Amino acid sequence: MDPTALKAWRKAERERLIAARVAVEPTMLDSWRRRMDITLERSFPGLARCRLAFCWPIKGEYDARHLARTLRSRGALTALPVVVKPKSPLIFREWHPGVEMVAGVLDIPYPVASAEVVPQAVLLPMNGWDRQGYRLGYGGGFFDRTLASLAKRPLTIGVTYEFAKLDTIHPQSWDIPMDYVVTERGVYRRDADRLEFLGEPDMAGGTLASPVCYADEHYFGGKS
Repeated sequence: MDPTALKAWRKAERERLIAARVAVEPTMLDSWRRRMDITLERSFPGLARCRLAFCWPIKGEYDARHLARTLRSRGALTALPVVVKPKSPLIFREWHPGVEMVAGVLDIPYPVASAEVVPQAVLLPMNGWDRQGYRLGYGGGFFDRTLASLAKRPLTIGVTYEFAKLDTIHPQSWDIPMDYVVTERGVYRRDADRLEFLGEPDMAGGTLASPVCYADEHYFGGKS
């Protein structure tokens, strides 16, 4: 697909998927969010002791603020992305309730004066996602530039919904795949250039049928 056709295709798919997400009943979105909170909490215990970046939710995206509150109570430091200027990497600033915020790009609030943070893990919303773990974002390329610019790449967990899965987003050389994808169904891990479904966690308190086995050790310096 040539660059012009690809740009048009991604724009159309982005608009289609956002419209489908916005049309989901709020009660269903909240049910999916609760499942994903439990999945993330139990499958990635290292998140509770790390510097975690997430995105303020818009247009029916997974709302990570609930999980962030839980993780902060266990020792995590949470941060939000800040756009410095167009076509440049993002920075991250610490956020918790009470931090001064202003509206930024797409009217998304961001912290204005809190400490800058280098995240160890990122929960990254995806408008669409494919079987290789690539993300269809909003078209600005901010997160790809940011991940490529960091001296040590953080653990990247795409957070999205099952209906947004595509065969491919036609990834380009600058597109960076996720390490993991979490949906209301469960956890996918990227292995050998494609996503492998690890299974559904037991909502009663169990673990995945095929557990996340190395994320803690690799990114957070040891297993929980």
